[in-house]
Amino acid sequence: MHKNHPFHLVDVSPWPILGSFSALIVMSGIIKWFHLYTPNLLYIGLLSMILIMYQWWRDISREGTFQGLHTMKVTIGLRWGMMLFITSEVFFFISFFWGFFHNSLSPSIEIGMMWPPKGIQTFNPIQIPLLNTLILLTSGLTVTWAHHGLMENNYNQALQGLILTVILGIYFSILQGYEYLESSFTISDAAYGSSFFVATGFHGIHVIIGTTFLLVCLMRHYYNHFSQTHHFGFEAAAWYWHFVDVVWLFLYISIYWWGS
Repeated sequence: MHKNHPFHLVDVSPWPILGSFSALIVMSGIIKWFHLYTPNLLYIGLLSMILIMYQWWRDISREGTFQGLHTMKVTIGLRWGMMLFITSEVFFFISFFWGFFHNSLSPSIEIGMMWPPKGIQTFNPIQIPLLNTLILLTSGLTVTWAHHGLMENNYNQALQGLILTVILGIYFSILQGYEYLESSFTISDAAYGSSFFVATGFHGIHVIIGTTFLLVCLMRHYYNHFSQTHHFGFEAAAWYWHFVDVVWLFLYISIYWWGS
């Protein structure tokens, strides 16, 4: 069908409604796991969600890369969408910092009027947390290196930068998982435990999402989907990764270093 406008009118797709149902199955699976200690429904939900994500992202890649539907006008819309999404994420994390500082700057009588509360053995900020800070800062450098490689039309440089960034993201997640296993307190240990695990846990989820985003970009770059002038999928992933970096710096300074 011929069109005389630069906008992208999305084709009918089964993925939004199927994605909603799979999210419902995941949430129901989490509730079942928490109450009945059986994670089978959660596994089914996660599997269906992964399959839907793969096929949905495949369709979007086809629209942008092969069908030429991501025109300059459409790309501007995508940029604004990503900027507004990251802004909403900033406010999401502000709420956690607000709760943390509310409790730490004036500890209530219920937690013994001291911070950290009595009995909480905090993490040493110059051990795993400092290593994780160096890992994320390094990954910020490697993703920028990959971006410069793309802009200079250097295929190998972009590929190497992306591979290193994905490896560093996975390494960060492994170290944070190890830190959680070694923790002497839990999410139910006073306001400190809930502030610590909710803030660092949500950041950890964002690192996993960002790593997945960059892994998809790595696969797309491997298959030559990006060019010097047409690579917004990668740019969006890089913006998101820098946001995750900055949030970690605030987490490290306030919760691990100052708050301990």
